Amino acid sequence: MISVYKHASPGVVHITSTALAYDVFSNPVPQKGTGTGFVVDDRGYILTNNHVVEEADSLEVTLPDKSKVSAKLIGRDPSNDLAVIKISVPKEKLFPLKLGSSDTVQVGQMAIAIGNPFGLDRTVTRGVISSMGRTLRSESGRQIRGVIQTDAPINPGNSGGPLLNSRGEVVGINSAIYTPSGGSVGIGFAIPIDTAKRLLPQLIAKGRVSHPWLGVAGLDITPELVNALKLPVRQGIVVMQVSPKGPVDRAGIRGSTRKARVGNMLVNVGGDIIVAVDSRKMISIDDLTAFLDGERKVGDQVKIEILRDGRPLALSVRLGELPEK
Repeated sequence: MISVYKHASPGVVHITSTALAYDVFSNPVPQKGTGTGFVVDDRGYILTNNHVVEEADSLEVTLPDKSKVSAKLIGRDPSNDLAVIKISVPKEKLFPLKLGSSDTVQVGQMAIAIGNPFGLDRTVTRGVISSMGRTLRSESGRQIRGVIQTDAPINPGNSGGPLLNSRGEVVGINSAIYTPSGGSVGIGFAIPIDTAKRLLPQLIAKGRVSHPWLGVAGLDITPELVNALKLPVRQGIVVMQVSPKGPVDRAGIRGSTRKARVGNMLVNVGGDIIVAVDSRKMISIDDLTAFLDGERKVGDQVKIEILRDGRPLALSVRLGELPEK
């Protein structure tokens, strides 16, 4: 533990974000937030969470020698709660951490977190990897898959800091906790470092990540829905809305035409039912998003199998790019 801390803590930084709010008299009132980040190369790039830097008007990084420097937002991906910022300092003040592999992480192995809980600089905590393959929902509403669960104590301010193995390699980016009390109860979550390594080049080069997009909002078919609406299938996605001039709209897929009561809810019904994409059966919207993000890219042509008024139909759709908003 001592060796890992000595090796890794110089590469962990404290991030302060400042956003301007306004009081009832329209006077600007600066609001500050804090989080953690870690250096990934000697050019000054720092990896952190999107929610640490989102909405910030200015960013400041405190280095281990207590010096403070301004930082520039380079890129962010709300869908995976990742962001990259950059500082301009001499190389000798930068201590890039070694990025390991989250693919080789096993339940039960040691997990070490370094961060700034409640503003307390470079605090180290230890635990184990509690589980793998968890799923979190990002603030954008999309699922983050393959998330690492740990019982290494993580608290507000740890966000964006590294989760390390016993060799001092980064295996995850601490991102969230489950807490009824507001403090650590031993259930923390980290974005897998393999996800960050895959997206890092895009974040640096383009400032964002290209996610494939169909332009469809849908409702997962449930037994209750099947019984209430007398649907012809027991699994699939009822298309509720299509984005005007989006990929599925251009392909001719139709959204809902009316509302119906299912239990105590009013739902949009009457649209096409998506049952498969490229012969892969689709049970839920999350399945659809996972398939596109994991196995397809922007510009790919996919075959979408639907049911329209009970009749099967296959349509070709060229995937667009998920809009920033």
